[in-house]
Amino acid sequence: MKISERHLTMLFDFYELTMGRGYFNSEIKNKIAYFDVFFRKVPDGGGYAICAGLEQIIEYIKSIKFEKEDIDYLRSKGIFDEEFLNYLSTFKFTGDIWAVPEGTVVFPNEPIMTVRAPAIEAQFIETFVLLIFNHQCLVATKASRIVRAAQGRAVSEFGSRRAHGPDAAIYGARASYIGGCNSTACTLSDIMFGVPAGGTMAHSWVQMFDTEYEAFKTYCQLYPKSPTLLIDTYNVLESGLPNAIKAFTEVLSEEERKNCAVRLDSGDITYLTKKIRKRLDNAGLTGCRITVSNSLDEYIIRDIIMQGACVDAFGVGERMITSKSEPVFGCVYKLAAVENDEGKITPKIKISENIVKITTPDFKKLYRFYSKDTGKAEADLLTIHDEVINKDEPYELFDPVHVWKRKTMENYELRELLVPIFVKGECVYNSPSVKEIRDNCKRELESMWDEVLRFENPHNYYVDLSQRLWDEKHELLKKRNR
Repeated sequence: MKISERHLTMLFDFYELTMGRGYFNSEIKNKIAYFDVFFRKVPDGGGYAICAGLEQIIEYIKSIKFEKEDIDYLRSKGIFDEEFLNYLSTFKFTGDIWAVPEGTVVFPNEPIMTVRAPAIEAQFIETFVLLIFNHQCLVATKASRIVRAAQGRAVSEFGSRRAHGPDAAIYGARASYIGGCNSTACTLSDIMFGVPAGGTMAHSWVQMFDTEYEAFKTYCQLYPKSPTLLIDTYNVLESGLPNAIKAFTEVLSEEERKNCAVRLDSGDITYLTKKIRKRLDNAGLTGCRITVSNSLDEYIIRDIIMQGACVDAFGVGERMITSKSEPVFGCVYKLAAVENDEGKITPKIKISENIVKITTPDFKKLYRFYSKDTGKAEADLLTIHDEVINKDEPYELFDPVHVWKRKTMENYELRELLVPIFVKGECVYNSPSVKEIRDNCKRELESMWDEVLRFENPHNYYVDLSQRLWDEKHELLKKRNR
């Protein structure tokens, strides 16, 4: 059930075909192009994002193949010559790709992937690369915010039935786990990726029985080791909670009562959980956990915790799986350079009256500076690919917009973020397990200052340009504006 087992080669925008045919029938046919994948702003006004989705992109690129049915379809359009169609029939990606590993904290305007390939090949993978990154980075980032708001309490992803289709549910659960969720309600994501799946009951279970107590008693008999009872089908405090306490005490052993739970899916969470906690404790059920759901997000979770809600775990659905507050991540795929037959690289720039849409040219490297004193990330730096940084010497960083803002880095560690994924068309990267990616994400977040992680008005984490790259960019701007 991997992407490679479905035929998705044709999942691209049609203009990639028309441009591909144009490249093929022109002098651009064999020209090497460099494309950067990056995003321009963090969703929800946040200070950081989480990279996710690389494994699915790798699977897609490895499986690209134009079948006879694809060629027949393209021939039926009447705009593609036979020579181009013959080329497609033997198509294989032969380029190089560098990318930021999944789980890495990333920031606007820095490449999370760089593609170097013949122009046709580089263009063909654009749509799929963007749709995967745009979805999984979005959900992983939202999940990270929600998990951080929970302040160590478990968060489960409940969003399958609200997701925008099967893939959004499956891969959204994957991304939410990378972002820090403990589990998912999506069974298939457990089968495919090992994201722990779990679940208990719906209101319909309670309604199926003649009495609420009978529903709870039966469930405890079936699952005595860890029963969770949904107590808001009728009346939380007058019937749901008393019946749950009765079922727990009559059915479960003393040891089993330490691992039971009640769940709320409606009502005033802060008020109800305080009342529930007090009654559970008075009944001797001090180990009984309280789980809540009901259209939660990071702000609601933060607020109810501040108000003293007695909650041990959260179930979050629609507002995480769809990133309801800002459902577009905004990754783009932009040409940065071209390379001729002699290997000479010529930087390319896109200019716009909208300043944020002006690109950073050339084949680049991306570095992250860490303070040896604190272990915290201080800034990221983009350089031209052949620049060398002497780690034993101080390095002056400057804001690429407000250039008078400068900082000299001393006693630092330097990490190159973009790692090789494909070399000459062959995958050289071993994708880690989703749990390993999740652990990497946790370490990444621990390396960030709290000011970068806050929800409102986060510190602006700097993505700087080397002096040489800044000079090149501004020289190109001058030339294009003449």
